Amino acid sequence: MSDEATENTDLKPHGWRHSATWTYLVMLAASAAALVVSFILSADTLKLARNPGQQLGCDVNAVLSCSSVAQSWQAEIVKFGGLSYPNAFFGIAAESVFVTIAVIGLARVTVPRWFATCTWLGGLAALAYSYWLTSQSLFVIQALCPWCLALMFSTTIQFMALSHATAVVQELPARKNGAVRGLDTYYRLNYDLMVDVVWILALVAIIMVKDGPMIFR
Repeated sequence: MSDEATENTDLKPHGWRHSATWTYLVMLAASAAALVVSFILSADTLKLARNPGQQLGCDVNAVLSCSSVAQSWQAEIVKFGGLSYPNAFFGIAAESVFVTIAVIGLARVTVPRWFATCTWLGGLAALAYSYWLTSQSLFVIQALCPWCLALMFSTTIQFMALSHATAVVQELPARKNGAVRGLDTYYRLNYDLMVDVVWILALVAIIMVKDGPMIFR
């Protein structure tokens, strides 16, 4: 191996935090949490369908109100054949897929690059959809569902871990002629950890600035 190749290898992310075991384990934990929350939201949706107007256990006050969110049109944006389908049902399907992908990653099964790319794009779509729903709750519905917030944060962590695994374990985008990528430096120097912490704190800050005083009334 040439000195340049050896140097490039040394500049790649190393250590337990960049291993397939750790990145996919974090993804599995976040995806499993999101799956459980999706089941809870689905159960609440069915409960409201059977007993319209019933208060749910997570109806704390005027702002923290699962019922207000569940009864909004944003909670059932997919309509087909005259029927509307709750978002939580699709959450169960999507998170089941991400749990499976995390298990595949933990098993060190080699997947095609196109599959890894589609997986990351799927994670990005799930994150964008979750953020859209959260923005609707904050600024349009004017109510927050605690379970929906839990789903949003777990989806965020899921995407962080998926991105980490895609870049470091799956090595996408591919290196050109063995050159060190910017992503290698980003993860090797643990910049991602700093960005992830700021990301989570920013989400918390937005929620607290918008509805913080009302949440604790």
